[in-house]
Formats: sequence, C-alpha cells, structure tokens
Amino acid sequence: MLEGLPPNNAAHRLTLTTDERRARAVADLIVESFEPAEAASTAFETEDAWPGGGKAWLVEAFFGVTPDEDDIRALIAAAADEATAATATFGLTEKRDWVASALAGLAPVRAGRFLVHGGHDRAKVKPNDVAIEIEAGLAFGTGHHGTTRGCLLHFDRLIKRRRPERVLDVGCGAGVLAIAAAKVLRRKVQLGDIDPVAVAVANDNARLNGVGEFCKAVVSRGVESRALREDAPYDVVFANILAKPLRLLALSLAAVTAPDGDAIVSGLLLADVPGVLAAWRAQGFHLAERIDLEGWASLRLRRR
Repeated sequence: MLEGLPPNNAAHRLTLTTDERRARAVADLIVESFEPAEAASTAFETEDAWPGGGKAWLVEAFFGVTPDEDDIRALIAAAADEATAATATFGLTEKRDWVASALAGLAPVRAGRFLVHGGHDRAKVKPNDVAIEIEAGLAFGTGHHGTTRGCLLHFDRLIKRRRPERVLDVGCGAGVLAIAAAKVLRRKVQLGDIDPVAVAVANDNARLNGVGEFCKAVVSRGVESRALREDAPYDVVFANILAKPLRLLALSLAAVTAPDGDAIVSGLLLADVPGVLAAWRAQGFHLAERIDLEGWASLRLRRR
C-alpha cells in the first residue's frame, strides 16, 4: 500500500491550498486516477485560516513521471472547480530517499502483538512482541499508517481463533503484512507487488526479519503471476491497496480465496467502503469485521 508516501523516483510535485471539502475530493480523485506506483496524494489541515471559515487545507501530490498539467488541472476541476484548478502549482522535488525521510521521526507502531519499528528502535521491542523491523528504502508500506495497522489488528484477532495454512499478500509494499504472517505461522507466505523496487525491498526486509526462507516476493499485478496462483486457495488474502484496484481485483482475488477463507482489505477512505463492499458481495463475500483508523477503513471479508 502506498500509505501517502511519494512513488519511487518522485521528481514532480503538485501543491494546492483550498478548503477541506475540495482538498479531500482532489486528493481522492488523484489517487483513484493513477496506478499506485505512478502517483500519490495527500490532504491535510494547516494552521492558516481559510477565507470562507475554518482552516486552509494543503493538497500535495507526487508523480514518478512528468505530469500533464492540463490533464491534472482537468481532474482538479472535476473534483472541485475551475477556480481551484487554476491555483494548482507544479514543480520539482528535492531528490532524496522518501521512506528514509519519513521514517526518521516515526515511533514504533503497535497492532496487537505486532510491533513495527525501525532499526533505531530495536531496544523498544518487548519479549512477547512479534517485532517487524522495516529498513528505510525506496518502497511503499512502512507500517506507519492506519491501513497497515488495521490489517495487522484484523490478523492478530483472526489468529487467536484459527491458524491459517496459506497466506497471500497482494500489493505487499515493504512486506510488513507478509512478514508478520510468516513470523507467527513459520510457514511459506506468498506475496507480490506491481513495483519491482517494492519487491526488492520486501525481500530484503524478509531476510532482515529472519523469514527470507518463507517470503519470496514477486513482481505481479494482482494475481497475474503463476507463482501466486499455484498455491491457491488461500486461507487469508491481504490486499492493502486502494479502493479502485480493490473493486477491479475482487473477482480474481475471490477466485484464489478458500471457501472458508478471509480477505483482509484496506487502503479505503471511509467513503470508499460501500463501493468496495458491493464489488466483494457480488463475489459471495460479506463483511465480518471493520476497523476504522485515522480516516481509513480496513475490512475482514468472508464468504457467505
């Protein structure tokens, strides 16, 4: 999952200041309109007053390739209005390791028995923690986000009731969810991502956490890779991606989920939940449990 971090080699940046409603709409539409490895966007409140009342909101979007400014302004106009689109500014970003920068000031993240941390916080791991150390690197999914934490909480609750034998992580990012499953289950976990850099980082992180023999990430869009399909059906399928791919991949992910299996999906804004649920209900799944954190929803889905 992208988790609000810019895509790899994100050299291009868009900024826009507006009110909360327009800011959220613009950020959401940009995320929905691009592949996760191509663009990322975020919207957040500033300390500045907005002329219409309340606080001003800042939208930031990052692109891995030069964006077509006219197309982006058209997207902004569709989400907000022409006047808002006209105020958008485009520029180049400072070249740096985005994840390293993001992790520098982040504390360890706890989700049930799981603790996601950087190498500088090893001393904070307690004896009963299932610790997942994530190296800073150019990849998505550091664990410091409500979506990943929601998925880990779902998995922590699920394994108190049963121990799944086959686990798949689609859109694995840095590999947090797959590593968590491999550490607890001590068995093979399949994982893949559309981004080769994320795949390389996930494999590095798996080795760092002592589960390299169980986690071998592959480059795959959804479950197109034969390596991911061969181990089906899966007892647990993680898909911490975004609303649009969750809808589009519902059919193919349902096909590799065991009849009594669970799909743990996230990357959803609260407003995205009805559309994603509708797509999965069409495949015979129902909502078993929902966790909302930091404005994001994580769902555990089971077949009816």
